[in-house]
Amino acid sequence: MELLIKNGRIVDWSQDFYGDVYINDGVICEIGKNLNKNCKIIDAKGSTVLPSFIDLHVHFRDPGLTYKEDIESGSLAAAKGGYTMVNLMANTNPVCSNMDTVDYVLEKAKKIGVVDVHQVVSITNNFDGKDISHLDKLKPYVRVISEDGKDVMDSKVMIAAMVKAKESGRIVMCHCEEHSLTGIDTRMSENVMTWRNLALAQFTECKVHMSHVSTKESMEYIIEAKKKGVKVTCEVAPHHIALTDNDYRVNPPIRGKEDVEFLIKAIQDGWADAISTDHAPHSVEDKKNGSPGISGIETAFALCYTKLVKEGHITLNKLSEIMSKNTARIMGVEKGQIKIGYDGDLAIVDIDKEYEISHEAFVSKGKNTPFSGMKVYGDVIKTIKGGKVVFSKN
Repeated sequence: MELLIKNGRIVDWSQDFYGDVYINDGVICEIGKNLNKNCKIIDAKGSTVLPSFIDLHVHFRDPGLTYKEDIESGSLAAAKGGYTMVNLMANTNPVCSNMDTVDYVLEKAKKIGVVDVHQVVSITNNFDGKDISHLDKLKPYVRVISEDGKDVMDSKVMIAAMVKAKESGRIVMCHCEEHSLTGIDTRMSENVMTWRNLALAQFTECKVHMSHVSTKESMEYIIEAKKKGVKVTCEVAPHHIALTDNDYRVNPPIRGKEDVEFLIKAIQDGWADAISTDHAPHSVEDKKNGSPGISGIETAFALCYTKLVKEGHITLNKLSEIMSKNTARIMGVEKGQIKIGYDGDLAIVDIDKEYEISHEAFVSKGKNTPFSGMKVYGDVIKTIKGGKVVFSKN
């Protein structure tokens, strides 16, 4: 399959120019100006061509919770948001603690064929907080283990899991929350567990990734750990930089202005590696009953472009770096750049178009968002995966 994208503004972490991109057999083969090929052509004049986005932190709720989302609806929502690769959390029903569940998800996603899917496996078996024997049975294509939505409270168990992860070359993704403190102070709960997990990572020399960092103190701990050589990466969620002091229920909570400013500074200075959505769709009834989370994969780019680039905090190159290049690097895949030999995964965006977010227009089953009615810039027009158009606005 061949595809030629012409006359676009070509932007990734390292370049910004007007030109063309030629994709053949799913791979970027030529980049330049005035390219001519006898194949399907997309005229991107007036639009910006970016590497499509990679989300390290997503909930598609399959198996077991498919009334909230499923792999098909989640994949379509991701493509609408400009994403072509997602990393799915293990807090399904049953919990993803074995290869049978992993393979069920991957095979289903492959049949749908809209986005590339990676499946996370739980750190402890069925989130029991103790048993890690299942980690010895994982196949090499499981890249990440995480107890997302919880955390491993027993430090001895976490050390043992980190040792196994280091031996197998996996990343431990940390949801930093000390549950005995959450009811007292959610800020302290996050900060204490961030510090602990960093200390354990330093001790074991394991690669760790800190999910949805939301407080100034937690980011400060991460920065200090990076300076010491701890193998840590971290992500910030769009809602933690686009909102302040909002009571919309999400975990970790929306923080204050000082936290938001510090997270943005960490992005500017290169300490925050990635933007991840923590896409957490819920039914209307579940949300009314207090389920935390935001359906965010369809709005992430526009929110980040509006908040970070339009407001002058970072360049579009930097946004591409933290939504595509770095996320690809963390996952160990040759994606996230417009580069010869890399996968032909692209997002064509109208960055000048202002539009109003509407939950009613979401493809996701989850309509839960605090952003409905907000005006943003950065409308995804087309999403391309391996040279194939998987989303088109027109």
